[in-house]
Amino acid sequence: MCPIQRRRAVGQCLYLVLLAASCLVPASVHLQAEQIPAVASLEAAVNDLPLDPSARQEIEAALKSHNYASAEAVLLRAIDQHPKVPQIYDYLGRIFFVDGKYLNAAIALKKSEALQPLEERDRFTLAMTYISLQHPSWARLELEKLAEANPRNPLYPYWQGRLEYDGQNVPAAIANFKNAIADDPGFMKAYDNLGLCLEALGKNDAAIEQYQNAVRLNRDPNFRSPWPPMNLGALLAKLDRLEEAEPLFRESLQFDADFAQSHYQLGVLLQKQNKIPAAVEELKRAAALDPAYSDPHYALARLYRRAGKMDQAQHELQIFQDIKAKEPIPRVESRERLP
Repeated sequence: MCPIQRRRAVGQCLYLVLLAASCLVPASVHLQAEQIPAVASLEAAVNDLPLDPSARQEIEAALKSHNYASAEAVLLRAIDQHPKVPQIYDYLGRIFFVDGKYLNAAIALKKSEALQPLEERDRFTLAMTYISLQHPSWARLELEKLAEANPRNPLYPYWQGRLEYDGQNVPAAIANFKNAIADDPGFMKAYDNLGLCLEALGKNDAAIEQYQNAVRLNRDPNFRSPWPPMNLGALLAKLDRLEEAEPLFRESLQFDADFAQSHYQLGVLLQKQNKIPAAVEELKRAAALDPAYSDPHYALARLYRRAGKMDQAQHELQIFQDIKAKEPIPRVESRERLP
């Protein structure tokens, strides 16, 4: 609630609401590149703001130094002076989004929408803030509006598919990912997520085919995400096709040497191959890279127990239990999910 003791201007009220709300936004939320308004585009749009030249210069300098808080402060002061100008709220919402202050971004964008309909890019940013804030039903409504207005944009059915998959409506997710691929046959992430859906239904051969499409497209220098080779490798390893899986985990780590999930998967694979010292190193690396990742500790506990190292096994098991106890909901297997 906005702690206002007397009537204040709309801009000052917004400032206080955002200030109070900022502590509620989870710091662990991470979004993918296609969701994030580019800093370069923010810099280019500074001159379109209905502000005096000195304010625009302050914002431009703040963006160039990635000092988003300073840019936000300038815009909040501008809102005090121009509380009915939607462009300022739009721009503030975009900067809050880039700064990871998703609740603040949502409030600013809704303030703008109360003054005039949102532009397409800002409505999409609003949908992404709702996903970050774990309000999928709100995000779904915004994506439906976007898809209806822009039926040939593959990004919208893709994100609708992500929401359906997260909500365990796998058939609907499949339909959306197929729609995204139909609109853009080069949409690597749509193939990868379609593979996840097919795997969830036990259609492993079909899942492998879609993962392979994603892996092939992912080798383009413009992509190189660690997820597709890891997802394909994890399914092949589950099917005991270890010789095929290992190079995929190593490919994933070529794209991101600090990708904890691939270190974990590679460690489990090496353990199955009885390469124990190498397996231990990979599992330790996974645990170090992601302190909230419980699976490597459980795998280490099992490995140490088999080796008769009971003290080390108990230590890893305790860490595993401590991490699990802190999780508000059960952590899903480390395959790409919605934030």
